[in-house]
Amino acid sequence: MALQKEVWQFDDVDVIPKRMFVVAAKIGGQVLGAYDNDVMVGFTLAIPGSKDGHSYLHSHMLAVKAAYRNSGTGRRLKFAQREHALASGYELMEWTFDPLEIKNAHLNITKLGAVARRYLPNHYGDSSSPLQGGLPTDRLVAEWWLKSKRVEQLLQQDSYDIPEVLQRIEVPEAIYEWKAEEQTRSKARDLQSRNRESFQQAFSKGLSVVAYARDTHGNGSFLLGKWEP
Repeated sequence: MALQKEVWQFDDVDVIPKRMFVVAAKIGGQVLGAYDNDVMVGFTLAIPGSKDGHSYLHSHMLAVKAAYRNSGTGRRLKFAQREHALASGYELMEWTFDPLEIKNAHLNITKLGAVARRYLPNHYGDSSSPLQGGLPTDRLVAEWWLKSKRVEQLLQQDSYDIPEVLQRIEVPEAIYEWKAEEQTRSKARDLQSRNRESFQQAFSKGLSVVAYARDTHGNGSFLLGKWEP
């Protein structure tokens, strides 16, 4: 719980309570931790779900202490989730992520091989986290098909085949600065609105997020094309 506050700077109202972790671990979900000796430096929380008659895991939280980011800790936690999920009979894991968070998008799409085909406007309602910058909590749904060809390719060669790219949706590195400052927050809100419309239109045409790219300046681009599970 302390790590939640440290990572997201939540008010108490948004912190997931201890008993939720206990319940998740006992009903077919996951609670996994990463440790440096006796110090927890990261964790994941996942709960079981059902969609169209099929069971899957919804990964609700992935947290890593600031000093341990960009070291592969988050990716190792996710692949530990994958091993546990496969051993438990799951083949699909889903989670939501903010499409304005460039590093998260890079992890989810490039480093893990997830795809996205759904956009959820203001999914969580108001958030107490300053990282949200007061914007609506718009989220993409990451679909991680644990036994898919692209994930197997990642495990074998640290990359995967990318389908033909038919559309790009861009997020400038400046988005973090825009969200942080009140005088530029309207620019962040305008970008979020434009990208929301672009994602929704693309998904309605059957496109999916199939890859992610970052340039030398830290700007991000979602690459969309045709994909089938």
